[in-house]
Amino acid sequence: MRPSKRAPDVLRPVSLERAVARYAEGSCFVKFGNTHVLCTASLEEKPPAWLRGQGRGWVTAEYSMLPRATLERTRRESNSGKVSGRTHEIQRLIGRSLRTIVDLPALGERQITVDCDVIQADGGTRTASITGAWVALHDCIAWMQARSMVKTNPLKDHIAAVSCGIYNGTPVLDLDYAEDSEAETDANFVLTGSGGIVEIQGTAEKTPFSEDELMQLLALAKSGCARLVDLQKTAVA
Repeated sequence: MRPSKRAPDVLRPVSLERAVARYAEGSCFVKFGNTHVLCTASLEEKPPAWLRGQGRGWVTAEYSMLPRATLERTRRESNSGKVSGRTHEIQRLIGRSLRTIVDLPALGERQITVDCDVIQADGGTRTASITGAWVALHDCIAWMQARSMVKTNPLKDHIAAVSCGIYNGTPVLDLDYAEDSEAETDANFVLTGSGGIVEIQGTAEKTPFSEDELMQLLALAKSGCARLVDLQKTAVA
């Protein structure tokens, strides 16, 4: 039995609330159970310096966790003078995941930055961030379209992410912290709405997992991401 009493293939309760940040061109407050993330998309009328003059735009992301997002207070990284390796890794994952479903030349020479700030953490903060970031990005692009800033829609597909793992010998979907901290295998899957695989991160925490178990986790992830994409479609309808 899972600590949450969920069946192996059941997501936590997921919600996607749009337009929660007054000044951002796009925003979404995403909840995966007790993991809550505020995603905001900000438009700049210029690309990064290294991309100027190339006729295309850029999408990037930043990620942070508030000091009391966890059981004990963590020090703000801005006060420590450096960003942790974990933060770097997660924000790069979010950024490159979003770029796979954006037509960058169609953006023009502009940059969209999606900030993902974890308000409360209970496992799966990176996957919740990617799922909510898509909604914020969608609304930012819709804001641009409403002002005739782009000729064609740069958004090519949906993208969502979910964690899967092996807990007490059973492949399960969408791990919360109680499972994540005890799982034999922990994996994150980033998939497009059309079913394409963007990234798989998988780690055996205790004992190696088999190819068959990996395919079981992938099947769970495909089912979970399909449901998340349906929620995205409902949210932006």
